[in-house]
Amino acid sequence: MGVHRTIVGEVVTAVSDALARLLDHFVTFPTDGQIAKVKQKFFLLGDMPNTIGVIDCTHIHIQAPRQREWEYVNRKGRHSINVQLVGDADLAITNCVVRWPGSVHDARIFRESRLFTEFQTNRPDGVILADSAYPLLPWVMTPFPTANTPSQMRYNNAHGRTRCAIERLNGVLKRRFACLNYLRVEPQGACQITLACIVLHNIAVHRRVPHSDIDDPPEPLAPADDRGF
Repeated sequence: MGVHRTIVGEVVTAVSDALARLLDHFVTFPTDGQIAKVKQKFFLLGDMPNTIGVIDCTHIHIQAPRQREWEYVNRKGRHSINVQLVGDADLAITNCVVRWPGSVHDARIFRESRLFTEFQTNRPDGVILADSAYPLLPWVMTPFPTANTPSQMRYNNAHGRTRCAIERLNGVLKRRFACLNYLRVEPQGACQITLACIVLHNIAVHRRVPHSDIDDPPEPLAPADDRGF
């Protein structure tokens, strides 16, 4: 189109940085006045009472970084940023951590997050649902490793139906912003672009912009080595 890729890179950086600065305005955890409605929506979703959020991590694949490349290799052998997301039943993102290399485990990201520090000190009025990668806490509910009784089976079923909201959220986010399937930028740029997409995603959710709610896209093919814009 006649635009030099350096200019494109500068524009992407400027826009991403501007959107990322709006994160605290558009990504907020439910307030005390909103908690009851959040719980009701989650209960309608999967019969799980007292739920105020669902949590999981998702990997944003990136090109091999120039520095400390090994830190970004995830368990699948690809370079990535491991992003922690907390979502609600409407698939809005209510909390996020976007800074950790792909080799870092979900549980460590969680334990070093502001969310963990805050809720360990000031326990929330409700619980967050997580998979077995996370610790079981008074405010974090994980599934039974083995459901041996009818009540445990009912709990696991309700937990799974409700927690699937975060899996849907991750899928919708990456379909809405296909760039998140592979970013040809250094880690800092990838984090800023991801934050920008999170802000735009929440704007879309709040404005009820339709989304494609189908299975997750296939793993993208890694292009030839490309060191950014």
